[in-house]
Amino acid sequence: MAGVGRLSILLIPVLMAVLLAACGKGDPVVESPRPVLVVHPGGGADAALSAFAGEIHAREESPLSFRVGGNLVRRTVDVGAVVKRGDLLAVLDPGDLRLEAQAAQAQLAAADAELGRARADQARYAQLARQQLVSRSTLDAQTAAFRAAQGQARAARANLDVARNQAAYSQLRAPRAGVIATRQAEAGQVVAAGQTIFTLAGDAGREVAIALPESRIRDFSVGQPVLVELWSAPGEHLPGSIREIAPAADPQARTYAARVALIGDAAKAVELGQSARVYVQDAGERAALTVPLSAVQRDANGASAVWVVDAATRKLKSVPVRLGAYADDRVPVYGGIAPDAWIVAAGGHLLRDGQSVSPVDRQNRPVLH
Repeated sequence: MAGVGRLSILLIPVLMAVLLAACGKGDPVVESPRPVLVVHPGGGADAALSAFAGEIHAREESPLSFRVGGNLVRRTVDVGAVVKRGDLLAVLDPGDLRLEAQAAQAQLAAADAELGRARADQARYAQLARQQLVSRSTLDAQTAAFRAAQGQARAARANLDVARNQAAYSQLRAPRAGVIATRQAEAGQVVAAGQTIFTLAGDAGREVAIALPESRIRDFSVGQPVLVELWSAPGEHLPGSIREIAPAADPQARTYAARVALIGDAAKAVELGQSARVYVQDAGERAALTVPLSAVQRDANGASAVWVVDAATRKLKSVPVRLGAYADDRVPVYGGIAPDAWIVAAGGHLLRDGQSVSPVDRQNRPVLH
């Protein structure tokens, strides 16, 4: 029995060798495709748009005010009123101004009377001088008095014209055709000279007022084309261009005020005060394709690369890429991949070149059917 036991022990390695040989004669194990998360590169010329919030304004916005101060006794228009050049908008109490005009009229009458007397005296003294009845110096003095009277009469006439103008300034009239955009005063209020009463929006076009960031001001220029989207009409883009950029930044907001002019019939499709969004095409680094930071790997040579899925074979290929400055979660790519390429977004360190994969999107839906 002991011999049989020793024989069994000796046969165990032989049996194991036979079994291993039998296994080696079967088919090789086939590796199933590995699921991978894939994405398209972001950015690019078609997607690199910066958006800026803005508001529709008139190209010509005029603050209207009286040239003189006084009590506002009447206004004839309200916000939204359409006015023509010369239309009466508001009236001040003209009482004091009329009295000043009457006083100037009386001063002119007195100056004219004094001028008449001085003229008659000068003529009489000239006649006496010719008869050598008065001295030459006496005639010169009378001539000087006459000329002084002439100057006083001219000054009084100018004062009367100013007083009359002041009385006319008690009426505020529209300097051009347009729409009353704002009102800052009401009847019964005492206003100062130059204080804004209305804001008149002219009919010479509509624009979008936006603010450009100081950090990117060199990316924008006058004449640069843009697209304008009204918040009340999402998806509809109106053509426009940057008309002006302020030469200095706002000292508090550190932004540059800019105006975007609407082109053609686009100006007729907007209303004053509407909210809008202005899209500006980015250039340079901002227009480059971008990939997630997690997609960047190191190839065999230590260079930056990404895994790209071949659409025909569904196999991986390591593609070298040239990267830009890293952002928080993405990095620009300046060459090596196409905008429609499927890039492995995560888990690249577990993959190998030529490996079969089953690409899925972020919703775990298969792609490349």
